[in-house]
Amino acid sequence: MNKIDLLKTRREKLLQCGSEVRKQISALTDEGSFVELDAYSFSRNEFYGEDAEGEGVVTGYATINDVPVYVVAQNANVLSGGVSLANCKKIVKCLQKAKLTGYAVVYLFNSLGVQVGEGVNVLEGMGEVLNASLALKDEVTQISVVTGKLYGTFALLSANCDYNYMLDGSCVAYASPTVISAVSGKNLPAEEVGGAKASKYNNVTTFKATNVENVREKLVELFAVIPAFSSVVEDTDDDLNRVSANLNEKACPKCLESAVFDNGKCIEMNADFCPEVITAVGRVGGISVAAIIFGGEDKGVELNLNNVLKIKEFVNYANDYNLPVITFVNTLGIKTDLATSNTPIMKEINNLAYNLRQSARISVVYGKAIGLGYTLFASKSLGVDYSYAFANSQIALFTGAASSAYFGNVREDKLDELAEKYAEENADPINAARNGYVDNVIEPQFVRAYVISALQTFVR
Repeated sequence: MNKIDLLKTRREKLLQCGSEVRKQISALTDEGSFVELDAYSFSRNEFYGEDAEGEGVVTGYATINDVPVYVVAQNANVLSGGVSLANCKKIVKCLQKAKLTGYAVVYLFNSLGVQVGEGVNVLEGMGEVLNASLALKDEVTQISVVTGKLYGTFALLSANCDYNYMLDGSCVAYASPTVISAVSGKNLPAEEVGGAKASKYNNVTTFKATNVENVREKLVELFAVIPAFSSVVEDTDDDLNRVSANLNEKACPKCLESAVFDNGKCIEMNADFCPEVITAVGRVGGISVAAIIFGGEDKGVELNLNNVLKIKEFVNYANDYNLPVITFVNTLGIKTDLATSNTPIMKEINNLAYNLRQSARISVVYGKAIGLGYTLFASKSLGVDYSYAFANSQIALFTGAASSAYFGNVREDKLDELAEKYAEENADPINAARNGYVDNVIEPQFVRAYVISALQTFVR
């Protein structure tokens, strides 16, 4: 057989064993843009006596809506997508190219773990991959797409990414979900242990998607907002002075999204984890921003370890992408119970405060800013550049009769009177404005214009 025919035969075999993953790559990337790297590398698994075609991973470069990316796609049809030393070295080569060019990396994950028979060699290989991924942190965008099962050490690689898309039916776990469930004395399906449903506990899922085509749609939408892939300022054809009269009646997180973001649209991240705090990106006045929106309705949000961790990670992400942070405040201090007290929350609040100090920040108190809730998210002393408060908001040291009792000897029959007096005379945001701590007390309906005006001072 001549060499041309031999090449065609080898190519056909390679395409056949990787047909499914190549279809996924085609669905994700622009038509005809994918160029494969190291296509003919392979090793032999002595335990199974089989060749690992293409090392069980397809790597290369392509574009997604004209944005250049590198692609690492695990081929589950080669030894169940098992990870080998050679597989790891192929991935590392691709990540090193991404570091040189600065192009984003998109991983398509589908693996049951390491290949049997590899021994310690594969552990070193995984260490090399994790090291290469960590070297990209804060420099190169990494995007995880979990298309099937992802068990073992590579689950950490997914968690290290800037964004993680979980497809319907997919699962991420550091060990077999069956084992995790059994050791815990339960009999849960894999999706409840490591699927998108589990994100309300582990904060792994950034976005949920139905299929790879849906991931592409979501990535195109995201790329249009993030300055690393688009302009910092773009004309969105939305009125800069648009008024939202409904906010004068009642403000809620969804109302604020609709009122402030261009065309009323933003992209929420990690929606299932601590849903009382919304973290989102979008454009306001054409400017790319990150936003934190506290829910909590009339009561406000109490801080606990999980929601503090969510905010801290998001602020760190905003800093990495040079996004100004807008915080819509409706929060109190730390939740006063033993479960919260028995966590490292005080240390994590200090870490959050450090991250907040690195950001360009706008604060809008639309509900309550009480105690530490004010200090962290609305205080000029802690780095807020522009601070606004709705006329019907509350800014105070404490709230409620019970809280007021902690400050001095007060007759029990006077507690309610004291709390009411305090709310009327001292919680009015005018008092904070009088001392220069709030730049303006505003009618809620005009909030978009005020926020845009402040944002424009950040753009150079």
